[in-house]
Amino acid sequence: MNTLELDSITLYYREGSSDKVYQCGIEPAGERFVVNFAYGRRGSTLNAGTKTNVPVDYPDARRIFDKLVREKTAKGYTPGPDGTPYHQTNKEQVATGLVPQLLNSIEEAEVERLVGDDAWAMQEKFDGRRMLLQKQGVAIHGINRKGLIIGLSSAVMVAAHAIPGDFVIDGEAVGDVLHGFDLLELNGEDQRPLGYRERLTALLNLLVSAQQRHVRLVTTAFVTNQKASLLEQLRSQKREGVVFKRLDAVYTAGRPNAGGPQLKHKFYATLSAVVGKLNAQRSVEIVLRDGSRRVPAGNVTIPPNHRVPGVGTVVDVRYLYAFSESGCLYQPTYLGPRSDVSERECTVGQLKYKSSQEDES
Repeated sequence: MNTLELDSITLYYREGSSDKVYQCGIEPAGERFVVNFAYGRRGSTLNAGTKTNVPVDYPDARRIFDKLVREKTAKGYTPGPDGTPYHQTNKEQVATGLVPQLLNSIEEAEVERLVGDDAWAMQEKFDGRRMLLQKQGVAIHGINRKGLIIGLSSAVMVAAHAIPGDFVIDGEAVGDVLHGFDLLELNGEDQRPLGYRERLTALLNLLVSAQQRHVRLVTTAFVTNQKASLLEQLRSQKREGVVFKRLDAVYTAGRPNAGGPQLKHKFYATLSAVVGKLNAQRSVEIVLRDGSRRVPAGNVTIPPNHRVPGVGTVVDVRYLYAFSESGCLYQPTYLGPRSDVSERECTVGQLKYKSSQEDES
């Protein structure tokens, strides 16, 4: 076993509904070393950080690493044979100028229309984090929806090295897998002006040229019967939702004011909100922006496997619907923090209200 293997560890904690993972390791930084870590729910995209703001000598790095391991094992964490090692980068949060195309939401009636329209393809909407994967020579970066460089799963990093050439792939990161659904650049050539069908074909050819398992092409349904079958399957499996993409459309960064050639439909409602205050017993009040005002949207309980977020943190919440009178959420469920969403995006315009049919029942 080499020194690098001795200087990294993956720890697990499972009790009741809690299923958490914590990783830390000593990594070289020039002639010195840094101690990086990542944590979160097992199978989710992990939050990454560092315990050394500046590189230190190896003995100091080892002491920091050993202290972290002692603290976590004292809390009940134990080593395990598997995991999702995380790659930290000193370019974290650097702006790249690359931002993805964002999607507007549609209602059920529009879903039915697009299932029957073969000008539109349909894919699963994954419950992860939007990410661009950029490879330029030996440099590989993950880029979030704000265009900032973020920590990258080591499994995805290794997979990117195995894929030939330079590229920018658009996808959704879930654990140690990037579900790729678009190709923006390939070997220095901009793919955005091409229609989606051409970009998807180019992405398929790129991914099948490498023997790797961690950057996967999403399943795509093109004709009505395929889309109807996939829709039924995803609903029965209680997945997050579906995405429709017009096959002749070019790729345009940002979100259209309305409509657009890429649309999403969630089987349940979610929104991003800001923590307004901390309550007792692991509960927080969440607020939304209404112009220049902050308005309350109710309270949500923080599960034991999550840290209680601080005031001002942007968080994601799943809910059944919002009450039209108060704007508060019915049956809210806390999903976790969102470092890639700004407070100005946390508006009341996200709210999905109880339908008139439900009001009558």
